[in-house]
Amino acid sequence: MARIKIELPGKQLATMELAVRITDINYGNHLGNDSLVGLLHEARMQWLRSLNFTELDIDGTGLIMSDLAVEYKAEVFYGDILSVSIFVNDVSAVSFDLYYSVLNQNNVLIAKAKTGMVCYNYEKKKVASMPESLQAIFLS
Repeated sequence: MARIKIELPGKQLATMELAVRITDINYGNHLGNDSLVGLLHEARMQWLRSLNFTELDIDGTGLIMSDLAVEYKAEVFYGDILSVSIFVNDVSAVSFDLYYSVLNQNNVLIAKAKTGMVCYNYEKKKVASMPESLQAIFLS
């Protein structure tokens, strides 16, 4: 069976620290896959917030996720502190890919992930051009 292999690009945007909550733990007594996706979303939201943006408003344009891939590397447990680094690559006029590296407090690689993000006008329900402010962040 072919396995997903995610290569992290060189353009790092931010690093966010997140604590693993008891509600993130599954019946196997470790981080559930659904909770990891939620933590990636939280890291992305914190990064956008640090720029005074939200997923619904980046200078009038929103974001919608077009795809998601995760490569799991190690277990995570209740109380772990995760460091989620966010990278960008494949920027186009209307979309970009965000990559994530997730490490625990012992600097052990937990997971790598990728989300395809598309600029979107929720009012018109259609793809939109990337705001210049976001392009500038990616090019800086």
